[in-house]
Amino acid sequence: MKREYLYILLALPFFAFFACEDLDTLPEGDEVTTSQKEEAVALDPKKAEAGVNAIFAQFNQYMPNATALGASRHNDFGYPSIMLFTDANGYDVVSEDNGYNWTGNNLEFSDRVYTSNESQILWNDMYAIINTTNRVIGAIAEDTDDPTTMFYLAQGLATRAFSYFTLAQLYQFNYVGNESAPCVPIITPENANEAAIDGVSRSTVQEVYDLITSDIDKAITLLTTADENGITRADKRYIDLAVAYGLRARINLTMQKWTEAAADATKAIEVSSAVPAGITDVNKPAFSSVTEKNWMWGIIIAETDRVVTSGIVNWISHMGSLNYGYANFSGGKQINKALFESIPVSDVRKGWWIDENLSSPNLTTEQAAAMAGYGYVAYTHVKFGPYNNVVKTATNANDLPLMRIEEMYLIKAEAEAMSGGDGKTTLEDFIKTYRNPNYTCLATTPAGVQEEVYFHRRIELWGEGLNWYDVMRLKKGVDRRGGGYPNATMIFNIPPDADILLWRIPEAEIQANPMLSEADNNPAASAPSPVPDL
Repeated sequence: MKREYLYILLALPFFAFFACEDLDTLPEGDEVTTSQKEEAVALDPKKAEAGVNAIFAQFNQYMPNATALGASRHNDFGYPSIMLFTDANGYDVVSEDNGYNWTGNNLEFSDRVYTSNESQILWNDMYAIINTTNRVIGAIAEDTDDPTTMFYLAQGLATRAFSYFTLAQLYQFNYVGNESAPCVPIITPENANEAAIDGVSRSTVQEVYDLITSDIDKAITLLTTADENGITRADKRYIDLAVAYGLRARINLTMQKWTEAAADATKAIEVSSAVPAGITDVNKPAFSSVTEKNWMWGIIIAETDRVVTSGIVNWISHMGSLNYGYANFSGGKQINKALFESIPVSDVRKGWWIDENLSSPNLTTEQAAAMAGYGYVAYTHVKFGPYNNVVKTATNANDLPLMRIEEMYLIKAEAEAMSGGDGKTTLEDFIKTYRNPNYTCLATTPAGVQEEVYFHRRIELWGEGLNWYDVMRLKKGVDRRGGGYPNATMIFNIPPDADILLWRIPEAEIQANPMLSEADNNPAASAPSPVPDL
């Protein structure tokens, strides 16, 4: 389907600047050796700091793939694009496939065609982050004993672990049972030069997870020492010890290392300065700033960032209901109807969406009038507030959540239950305290608690780019029947082992990488066929 463009704010001048000292080249253009890089960092730690800043700058980019795609795409803005893609692939973030909805290809799974724009955006964005982490990692001696340098090295290692973990879950099925299956190519400072010339083949799932776990383990060790020596992050765009434990909790949960996942989630809660948002914190549109007390890690957006000055080429433009952007024209994003109807009225989160009468107790009169004026349908979200709570603002400078402390409680509950502990009590205490005072967990088995946690993850983490990974690790498949999808052509019931669920390596990468052939790719799969709705 042809995607419609909003032009009103795109004529603003380009004022996005980013500068850092390149750790790989000398002023005269010669290549720098690893030992020279390490010496340079020791003499001037600002070089490592600039490299780390470059990592997190890549999470938020204005059309970074325009040249590669040969086109300017309004769903091309860094890691948040991937959040949108994966949420649309699932069955909880519902939207109408129309000209202004840039996730239409994700809704219908035509993004899995390896020539699709989305295929190349995802691949390029994740490997661009990996490339930048490798520059930081390769520039610092692994045995450094300087706490500040340890902190910088940990940023590179933890973010590389996050990046490969993301890729591993998108390009292959679950870790358990697929350890020997092909995953994604591994590129590190050790093989980067060779890979650039000779290419690199796909590593196995086991090999990729070995790198992931090695990286995050090292990062935790380094951050522990840095923390003990008073080296802390400047803001929440950087990874601190709690976030590193949180990442390892996610990884262990996916690997079904239940005891380890529970321990890491517990540790993340213990060492984090973040605390869960209470009922009076989330009974209104929120989730827009890293200053919120429950955020552990996020993408910090400045008003001067190009994605913001564009007005509309940003995540909240597509996602937000109460600001100005694509959502106003596309009809916005709704929650799965059956899921909404299963949320008790006593749960504050039910107000994160407007009901069948187009109302929510979480809205002010002004906010409710804006929702009505935009013409949103039932079950449209009001979870993510507009920037600075200014209704209909065109300044789309919302920060994006990458990790919240609430997720750690949910990981802890699931992992405790699956490892023989009392996850039921952990879940019940958390929900009763922070979301629904009337809640009682009725599950009586570990599998039952796991399913109950999944139910609450679907609600709590809705729209935050995390649900797809639960769909895959829990082997849910994609059943959209009864979900309230407005397009009959988008109602699917895809089994959990269907090839269409896996992304394919882009054709451009197959052609450019001598170590990859068509036969090395994930199988091409036909688009899913619509099924009758319930």
